[in-house]
Amino acid sequence: MTDRRGLLIILSSPSGAGKSTLSRRLRDWDPTISFSVSATTRTPREGEVDGQDYHFLSEERFKRDVAAGEMLEHAHVFGNFYGSPKGPVETAINAGRDVLFDIDWQGAQQIRNSALGAHTLSIFLLPPSIRELHRRLETRGQDSPDVIARRMQKSWDEISHWDGYDFVLVNDDLDATEARLRTIIEATRLRRGQQPWLTDHVRHLQAEFEETL
Repeated sequence: MTDRRGLLIILSSPSGAGKSTLSRRLRDWDPTISFSVSATTRTPREGEVDGQDYHFLSEERFKRDVAAGEMLEHAHVFGNFYGSPKGPVETAINAGRDVLFDIDWQGAQQIRNSALGAHTLSIFLLPPSIRELHRRLETRGQDSPDVIARRMQKSWDEISHWDGYDFVLVNDDLDATEARLRTIIEATRLRRGQQPWLTDHVRHLQAEFEETL
């Protein structure tokens, strides 16, 4: 038995609020945190590796896994299915390793309602302002004006579900937000439900106490 169970760490935000950067920083801080590899029914793109970038499944196999309860969360996006396989995540947290998820509020809700929901830690990142969110999308230089406009339109739908998360942080300073994330994770790792050895320890204390009577 490990000293603790791992966490399912869900990090969500509207595009441009710093989620990807903070995910990388968390894994640099603690390399034992693994990133959940999603399953998808879409065709692999050039250079993508099965099991590393995605688990590429047929639609029949994907639907079968969903029916069997083997997906923690899943969604149908632009004609393809995407989901988070339960098996690798369950193996990781039983070995005491945390798993990081980069998913939206709908996926977060499904995972919280799954069989592993008790081990979930969900965190939502808010931008300091909508104007700053737009500025970040423009300055990172990854998207065309049309794509930025679509991302901005979608941002409020994401933000409107902020109150469904365990913790909510305003990412107005990257270093400060990272420090708060670390504190949240370290504290949540100490939750009673994450420490399976505690029950046996208390039983040992009880037996020791009764011996002294």
